[in-house]
Amino acid sequence: MKEVQTFRPRLKVLGKQQVDAIHASALEILATMGVKMEHPGALAMLKNAGCEVFNEDWVKIPAELVEAAIKTAPKKFTLYDQNGNPAMPLEDGNSFYGTGSDTNFTIDVETGERRPTVIADVANFAKLVDGLDNISFNMSMANAQDVPVKDIYIHAFVAMVKNTNKPMVFIADSGRDIAVIHQIASAIAGGEEKFRAKPFMLNYSEAISPLRFPETIVDKLIFCAQKGIPLCLPSGSNAGGGAPVTLAGAMAMGIAENLAGLVIHQMTNKGAPFLFGPNVSVLDMKSAVVSYGCPEWSLSQAALADMRDELYGIPTWAYAGASDSKVMDAQAGAEAAFSIYSAMLAHANVIHDMGYLEYGSTSCLEMVTMANELVAMSRFFAGGIPVNDGTLALDALKRVSGTPGSMFLMDDHTFEHFMEAQFTPKLLDRSRYDAWEGAGSQDMYKRCNVEAKRILDEHEMEPKSKEVLEQIDNIVSK
Repeated sequence: MKEVQTFRPRLKVLGKQQVDAIHASALEILATMGVKMEHPGALAMLKNAGCEVFNEDWVKIPAELVEAAIKTAPKKFTLYDQNGNPAMPLEDGNSFYGTGSDTNFTIDVETGERRPTVIADVANFAKLVDGLDNISFNMSMANAQDVPVKDIYIHAFVAMVKNTNKPMVFIADSGRDIAVIHQIASAIAGGEEKFRAKPFMLNYSEAISPLRFPETIVDKLIFCAQKGIPLCLPSGSNAGGGAPVTLAGAMAMGIAENLAGLVIHQMTNKGAPFLFGPNVSVLDMKSAVVSYGCPEWSLSQAALADMRDELYGIPTWAYAGASDSKVMDAQAGAEAAFSIYSAMLAHANVIHDMGYLEYGSTSCLEMVTMANELVAMSRFFAGGIPVNDGTLALDALKRVSGTPGSMFLMDDHTFEHFMEAQFTPKLLDRSRYDAWEGAGSQDMYKRCNVEAKRILDEHEMEPKSKEVLEQIDNIVSK
């Protein structure tokens, strides 16, 4: 028989009327309440485009400017690896997972103790990501305590590019450090124009909820638009804290902030690559922390994927693989798995924060290693069930049923198909009890610890040339 098209499972949480209502609310926020724009150049640009400026630096943005920006923003683009190979085609609901940034603590891979992060941790996480098949991009995972604060993001970027060739999401503090980071990236790519043609990094910046755009944030927004650096600009639209407590209200406000940034971005350089998607989590009413393990964040980003599909068409920024637990325990596994599966089923695109513990305060190499396995499992599930002559297996059934004493385990069909027909875990344990006991009775944390240390010891990243490394050192030393 002819192969039947495989159906990919999909999670949808909003209908068309709900999508339209949330979008209309976001437009109303921009047109009637406006945003606080603390960047004089952007404020002047908006005013010249017909926006109403009031109270000195507040500006109302009409719907037609928003719709024009949505129209010119690319509906698909690709992130490359640092060798210039296509790595992350952001289209058609493709999902790519990566780590997070800016944790102040980490779980030491040798001692198991929580301690402040240092620059060596940035390098270790980058090397681990480089050696994991299902983690597609790298972020710093640390606010290193042993480098100068004013250059912290430059040092983190250098540590990352020296230890991975995968795409990266980077943080910058100001126009100065983002310019240095761009110089380094151009040196790696072989020049600014080659980097623009094949970008391997994406900038993460945040507006401040509710509705505030500081000058430094907009500086980076404009710089990325000018240089063709892909950018995401989520906000702190956390329900009950920086945004209304209801998810619909938090989404409407977060989308308004996202779209305000998109307007400036596209007015600066039409067609520059931009990721859609505010971070809509919740402020936990018991602990007053922003939750990374809550179901609301997964629900809201599935809804944002619906907004993408129904209205915007722009690839989405999302999160998964994190936990509020303080250690990598059953809670961490449950929360990580839930968010990884739901992000995959929502067809979210760029999915960050893999490996976070303690609501984003602590990083964990073992957690990233476990998340890699969970992504593999979710990819198998989201791949659906292929239906064709080979998978229907009628010939195998005839052979086995027609031969007394025969069994499918011995049939050629099993050997020809089992590798793709079944998910084969590397770290999830399915052994018999005596075998598990004989291998040391290791729990999941211990298996991930052993695997993380193995990768750090054995994985060899393709090194950058001596010339490129010298250019990087010269740029940093200026």
